[in-house]
Amino acid sequence: MPAKFQLKKGSTGKFRFVLLSTNGQVVATSESYERKASALAGIRSVQKNAATAEVEDTTTAQWADAEAARKAAKKAGKKGGAKSTAKKLVSKAASAAPKVSAPKKAAPKAETTSAATAKSEARAASKSGTRTPVRKSPPPPTRPPGDLTPKI
Repeated sequence: MPAKFQLKKGSTGKFRFVLLSTNGQVVATSESYERKASALAGIRSVQKNAATAEVEDTTTAQWADAEAARKAAKKAGKKGGAKSTAKKLVSKAASAAPKVSAPKKAAPKAETTSAATAKSEARAASKSGTRTPVRKSPPPPTRPPGDLTPKI
């Protein structure tokens, strides 16, 4: 019996295919496809590409070294170019320029008179042992909402 592709429809309604060996063992399982036509196109793609596909053994030290070199070359390629040169020039100019310290942060705002008075009264009361209620300033006035009736 030759190897074969078996097309299936899952419980979710999506299609997938499996490649079965000559003894009936599952060799490969596909991703799921929304449409049957897409799954059949996937089978045709595997049939076309598998015959000439190369084997890439990612478990060897040689592959790991080659992959590291490829990533390093890709990273170096991203750094090269006009943008990189411009960035280098800007950073050189910035390092050569005299350093200016950042402006100092503004001092915290002074408390309003009523709040400061209330706090000082509370402090004085706590020292004397009597409690004076702290006066809170009224909330800021709110604006009444505009006319909410729809205009026709």
